[in-house]
Amino acid sequence: QIEKELQDVVKQQEEKMFQLIDKSGEVTRLKAEVSQLKRSLQHAETEAKVLWEEMRGKEHQVDTAYVQERVMLRREVDKLRLLLLEKKDENLQLTDKY
Repeated sequence: QIEKELQDVVKQQEEKMFQLIDKSGEVTRLKAEVSQLKRSLQHAETEAKVLWEEMRGKEHQVDTAYVQERVMLRREVDKLRLLLLEKKDENLQLTDKY
């Protein structure tokens, strides 16, 4: 009887463990999705900033090549900032883990 109860408890614990693993995977997937959405938002904000800066000073004289170059450069800066933040997060996670 006691052995059967212990087996039931072990089975319940295993089920809980598998549920936690599933939830952990879902959380990881959602974090990746949030990260991608943040990157997309940053790209859109960057482009909007550059276009706004360019349009603010000029009425009808807009050099599209110059604007595109500015957008590209701003995106590169944002990418580098994001990489830096990701590396800092990785370092924090590794520090916490060990």
